[in-house]
Amino acid sequence: MTDPVNATLTLAVLTLAGGWVLHASRLYRLLDRSGHDPLTGVWTRDGWTRRAERIIARRPRAAVLLADLDGFKPVNDVHGHPAGDAVLTAMGERLTAWCGTHGVAGRLGGDEFVAVVEDDARLDDRLADLAELLRQPVQYQGVTLSVGASIGAARLADLPEPTLSAALGAADQAMYRVKGRTRRGRRLLLAPAFAALRSLPQRMRLAA
Repeated sequence: MTDPVNATLTLAVLTLAGGWVLHASRLYRLLDRSGHDPLTGVWTRDGWTRRAERIIARRPRAAVLLADLDGFKPVNDVHGHPAGDAVLTAMGERLTAWCGTHGVAGRLGGDEFVAVVEDDARLDDRLADLAELLRQPVQYQGVTLSVGASIGAARLADLPEPTLSAALGAADQAMYRVKGRTRRGRRLLLAPAFAALRSLPQRMRLAA
């Protein structure tokens, strides 16, 4: 015969445990949402870094890219910050769609975006498609807003040190070489394997 006191105590413990599980689940969802950029919906710097590290650990043949919008400041200056926000939101949506289910998009801040995707034989073509996608005009309150995108990418397999930090450094250098010799992001550059990568200065936008 079950002791009523013990039964009551057991029920109380189970109820308390269930309450903590529910609370923990809600807290996890809240923290997970806090990892998203509230404007664009992509991951924030820290949220993206954690997920990128996991992807790289599982898929050594991954690629990291950085995208910097060209002509974004004039949009803000001429049409105002709400118009600029509309452009950033559109870019975040397009980058997320381009990454698909096997990649992760993030926003470093301002008009700089980052992504990690699985490398494949079509990566060069896919990057060209992304550059064209980001260049498509954005409609905002009857106004057509146009920006470009300079994109630099690096394959982990091409780097002497296949880490997220090294990939970001190589992609960053590639992106700024593109930005220095092209207008409106009409070209992109895939970083080659640099033999002396460790000795090159790295303009890091993201700490892994």
